[in-house]
Amino acid sequence: MMRLLIVDDEPIEREGMKAILQKAFPNLLIEQAKNGKNAIEKTESFQPNIVLMDIMMPGMTGLEAIETIQVSHPSTKFVMVTAFDMFDYARQAIKLGVKDYLLKPSKASEIVLTVGKVLDECQQELEAASNSEIQIEKWEQALALAETDIVTQLLFDHVHEVHIDMLVEMLDIRTSLEKFVVVVVLPEGALHYYLSIKEKVREYGNAWVGALNGRQLPLIIFRDSKRSFRSQAIALAKGILSLDKEKQGTDWFLGIGQVCENLDDIRLSYQDALIATMDTSLAVKYRFYMDVPALTLETDNQIIKQQQKDFFDHIRLGDWVTIRTRLLDVIQQYENVGNSLIYTQQRILELLWVANRVMDEMGMETSALFFSFQANDYRQLRTETLLLLEQMNSVYNTHYDQIEADKIHQIQQYIREHSHEDISLDALAYRVNLSPIYISKMFKEKLGVNYIDYLTECRIEKAKKLLNNPEKSLKEITFEIGYHEPNYFSKVFKKMCGVSPKEYRKTLWSKKAEV
Repeated sequence: MMRLLIVDDEPIEREGMKAILQKAFPNLLIEQAKNGKNAIEKTESFQPNIVLMDIMMPGMTGLEAIETIQVSHPSTKFVMVTAFDMFDYARQAIKLGVKDYLLKPSKASEIVLTVGKVLDECQQELEAASNSEIQIEKWEQALALAETDIVTQLLFDHVHEVHIDMLVEMLDIRTSLEKFVVVVVLPEGALHYYLSIKEKVREYGNAWVGALNGRQLPLIIFRDSKRSFRSQAIALAKGILSLDKEKQGTDWFLGIGQVCENLDDIRLSYQDALIATMDTSLAVKYRFYMDVPALTLETDNQIIKQQQKDFFDHIRLGDWVTIRTRLLDVIQQYENVGNSLIYTQQRILELLWVANRVMDEMGMETSALFFSFQANDYRQLRTETLLLLEQMNSVYNTHYDQIEADKIHQIQQYIREHSHEDISLDALAYRVNLSPIYISKMFKEKLGVNYIDYLTECRIEKAKKLLNNPEKSLKEITFEIGYHEPNYFSKVFKKMCGVSPKEYRKTLWSKKAEV
């Protein structure tokens, strides 16, 4: 509700003004002040939108009171009330930004008209401020979505409608900085920790926080040039772990990947971080990849990193034939170059740990993988490796056999019904409790198209129906089917249908005319 303060040293004047305004504006809250000093005090407690200020009052003039009030309340509007139509007063009032003035005595209609205009101005400003706050809030929400989308595209190789370069530009962070990945392993059902972790991460500098997948939360941290990598990462780890008020033991753990220079290499740091979380029972609840026990300096070899990357991708896609072949190839390569059996077994175990973490992230309950014994020769190592791989394959198949039958129909129906909305692959995956990567795979295998193509088909089919309505403009149709730019809609339509929306509409109308 609007609030108005009447300031006058004459009680009769105040009461008369109040009666006139209360009758004209029943919802207006009105209070009174008997002099300039009292007006300043009342303004602090009442916070008026408008002040009707008498100019000539004993002690402090109205202009002096206005000048004082404006220091701490610059948005308050003033209407000068005076019995003297004097140029000097008017000039000073204009300098102070007084909106209007009333001469004593004034007709009731003049008072109502003058105050009404200022009330309208106040209302417009409040609405504009409210709209501005809404826009700021929407922009902040968009930035949060862009942030999680960037992490998803970078770490999981997803293809989304908005290109990653555009998202990075939105966040306005210098991507030339060195960066590294931290994977936070949380307790079951730990969604309520997400926002507090995000706030804590912000305290330690620039970072992108991904989406919570199962128990794992990936973070892309940008290097602080004023600190060493190790001190920065440890401070961040301790800050995040401080949120574990209940001290859940092994339920909290952080894996810290190696530093990389380019965003193209960030997935390698992510895989490093995953490997660093392979043993969450350690006394210190964070671990650097570089601190994972290594038997030779070859651990940091680029060949091993590429093997982990390839293996990581095939696990996500469920390509178990290729996974089996690659594992056997890796074992054979190590045997051919004369690596020790112990070293080779540890390298293979690292690859299996990567697979284990990825499957856990995809919602599959997997147990820790270990060789039952130290192999005596490469033949035994192959046999044991294939047995562990078969266990994982079985868990994977069981998981998807149970859910795949009706999921594809459920997903199709949801997309058809909500194609006009901004449906992200991550949001869809969350809704049906599947991995985004697996949904992409299902579309390719079951429908022969990718997710974006199917969404586009649904939108274009809806557009065709709407184009049949002559009362719908192309701009209206654009927004109604889920696009934000008419030119972009026209390009997509022409690519899909061979003609522009306008040409398609003309064809429909000409057929109607023939009938």
